[in-house]
Amino acid sequence: MTSFRLLSPRDFRCVPWRNGGGTTMEIATWPPEARAGEFRGRVSIARLDRDGAFSTWPGIDRTFLLLDGAGVVLAHDAGEVALAALHEPYRFSGDRASSCRLVGGPARAFNLMVRRGEAHGEVALAEGASALGGRWRAGVCYAVRGACECLFAGRAPVSVAEGGALVVDEREPETVLHVNPLEQGAVAVVASLTFAA
Repeated sequence: MTSFRLLSPRDFRCVPWRNGGGTTMEIATWPPEARAGEFRGRVSIARLDRDGAFSTWPGIDRTFLLLDGAGVVLAHDAGEVALAALHEPYRFSGDRASSCRLVGGPARAFNLMVRRGEAHGEVALAEGASALGGRWRAGVCYAVRGACECLFAGRAPVSVAEGGALVVDEREPETVLHVNPLEQGAVAVVASLTFAA
């Protein structure tokens, strides 16, 4: 049986960064009642208003995806990575000291965080009709641009308005999510998670 919550942007929770350098809009955590820093998985959208250091997250694997803006340069201990293209996932370890330099002004980024050894996560882009399948137990479909609908076998379609999110806690291990555009040029980001026993 699949349980889900349909959220609008006003349902997201504004959370300060651990280092006080900014804020993120938290869409979901697993488990849902997890206190700050104790989650197995988390999906959020960070506002990047100025250059600065990212918070460190020991034991956390991160996936970062630029939603808007002209780009950012992430600096790690091993060098710099320029991220100019929208909607391309970039993975890095939360253990690493990281900082961000904006290219041409503020930006927003979609973030998936999973606790190493307890969870695994994937981020995929849905442009047009897409089937995103595999063995996953929880996830988020975030409508970046335009509205979309999410379809699970045996359930009526669920419409997600632009800026909104469908949060899924999947009780059955095998599932396929179909994401279909409801508007021309609709784009959605899907984060899927599995958990260790």
